[in-house]
Amino acid sequence: MRFLPVASVCLLAGQGANAALVADLSTPTGIKEAAKTLAKDLMSFYTGNNPGDVAGNLPDPYYWWEAGAMFGTMVNYWYYTGDTTYNTITTEAILHQTGEEWDFMPENQTKTLGNDDQGFWGLTAMTAAEVKFPEFPAPAPGWLALAQGVFNTQADRWDYANCGGGLRWQIFPFNNGYSYKNTISNGCFFNLGARLALYTGNQTYARWASKTWEWVENEGLIDPEYNVFDGTNIGDNCTSKDHNQWTYNAGIYLLGAATMFNMTNGTEQVEWQERTSGLLNKTVATFFTNGIMHELCENGKCNVDQRSFKAYLSRWLAATYRLAPFTKDIIQPLLKTSAAAAVKTCSGGASGSQCGLKWDTGSFDGSFGVGEQMAVLEVVQSNLITEVPDWVSAVKGTGNSTGNVDAGQNSLTAGTVLTKPATTKDRVGAGFFTALVLIGVVGGSATMIISE
Repeated sequence: MRFLPVASVCLLAGQGANAALVADLSTPTGIKEAAKTLAKDLMSFYTGNNPGDVAGNLPDPYYWWEAGAMFGTMVNYWYYTGDTTYNTITTEAILHQTGEEWDFMPENQTKTLGNDDQGFWGLTAMTAAEVKFPEFPAPAPGWLALAQGVFNTQADRWDYANCGGGLRWQIFPFNNGYSYKNTISNGCFFNLGARLALYTGNQTYARWASKTWEWVENEGLIDPEYNVFDGTNIGDNCTSKDHNQWTYNAGIYLLGAATMFNMTNGTEQVEWQERTSGLLNKTVATFFTNGIMHELCENGKCNVDQRSFKAYLSRWLAATYRLAPFTKDIIQPLLKTSAAAAVKTCSGGASGSQCGLKWDTGSFDGSFGVGEQMAVLEVVQSNLITEVPDWVSAVKGTGNSTGNVDAGQNSLTAGTVLTKPATTKDRVGAGFFTALVLIGVVGGSATMIISE
């Protein structure tokens, strides 16, 4: 394969033990070395493997969903670099948060998680299946089974009664946001459905993905110019919209559309190509200046969640490039220039090499944490996209992740079982050790049939 060149960036080392990141991004070896330092700094924030803590959780102020997203980055880190240093920690974290029904609704989070929270963990499992991240031996569930579990539970929550469909943000009615239908929850479902269809060849997943896109588009959450808005409320029958735009909303639909393009043909493929191109062009216009990615809130103040969003656009741009090669000439330069700019911010924190939020400043801006570090790691390692194998699948005969058509079928559905908010006891730690979660035998196959 032809290597994607990236401009060399070299920062002067700091004094003593604290040293700014030194990154030569002009070779695969240089990119891997930079990624190694970035990954080490990212994992320094993780406490789930400490005595008395819970595997798969991040400390305050980070919410559960961001831990799932972070371990998706660590799956990608192994995929891009081949470094197995964090594989055991990553596997333990993911499996500990799967829940008894293998659908990422664990006891320590069930009453507080939303569809988007669960969706991010499901997408991490899907990535693990696609890149052949090492699976834990049976009776542990396969990565495919975990992704199917999330999809099954969310398909059951499709809300026909309000605004003609779509997923609500929250799963249970006692949580704030239950009346809100946000674009990222529906985007996770759309993205996951498209990728499950690509992996398994089961067209039911593809039909759900198409239905989700059509609902989002019909509700005006994706407009004719391919702006992707935040969400809408059932209180006014979804007539008003929150017009905030975020990189991860654009990115999740971009990759989903590219996935649908990859597995369709004829007029349907032409339609998905148009959608992919439209989303990509609008993403560039909205979230890039001089080839450098930025979040719109950086002009003011981004909250803890928002500081991580560029990580997901970076990872989904790279995957889009592989699934829809016609996007190459746009995406390649963006990954290159954004990575070169991003590493210039990595001279802060306790290590002296942790990264900042704003990539267009040319220096560390004082903002650092899980989100900032994850974003720089993803954009840097994404420049290795031409150095790694394509995603695998059961359709190609290259994917062998174990599926489970019944995963998640016995999970709680909105408003049917739980009637009160979580207590402090509910929120604290998983009530079982990872090994106990794994009791039982995984059945099923790599395909499923689910009623629409």
